[in-house]
Amino acid sequence: MKTNPKSKPESTSPQPLLVQWWQQWAENIKILVLALGLAFFIRTFIAEPRYIPSESMLPTLEIGDRLIVEKLSYYSHLPQRGDIVVFEPPPQLQSQGYLVDQAFIKRVIGLPGDTVEVKNGRVSIDRQVLTEAYIAAPPNYLMSPIVVPPEELFVMGDNRNNSNDSHIWGFLPKANVIGHACFRFWPLERLGGMR
Repeated sequence: MKTNPKSKPESTSPQPLLVQWWQQWAENIKILVLALGLAFFIRTFIAEPRYIPSESMLPTLEIGDRLIVEKLSYYSHLPQRGDIVVFEPPPQLQSQGYLVDQAFIKRVIGLPGDTVEVKNGRVSIDRQVLTEAYIAAPPNYLMSPIVVPPEELFVMGDNRNNSNDSHIWGFLPKANVIGHACFRFWPLERLGGMR
């Protein structure tokens, strides 16, 4: 039997398999690093999911609701009255033992320069009573008129009588706002935007 002098014998060395294996793993690692980097970027600058752990925003939000908190809109404009915002605890809450990563969620009621008052079960801004169809019940407490300082917000839970909010601990620095809670994705029967 004649052999072709130009043909090379088949390699029995494991080296090509090992090289292929490492190349495949290197490619998988690159994809994983890219995916993690993209997820970090989206969560830090664009949007992130959040879970509702308390009843402070009833009836708008219930325990167990899962939301998307978008962050882009507040790069171009300030929070508006009525927005539901997620925020880091301000210094006065951190001094009570809340951790900086224990995010709160409340509704923006007062903007800088507004005079906020709670009287006769109603919230007023600059002596104008707010119409608030979203609250669980009228507030059963009084709060003397206070003026919201520059660069701060006055926030309240929709469950007015069971909410650790600005009527207890004071003003929220705008810098502590993480983003705007804009969309509920769980439970599916209440999927959609929020007001």
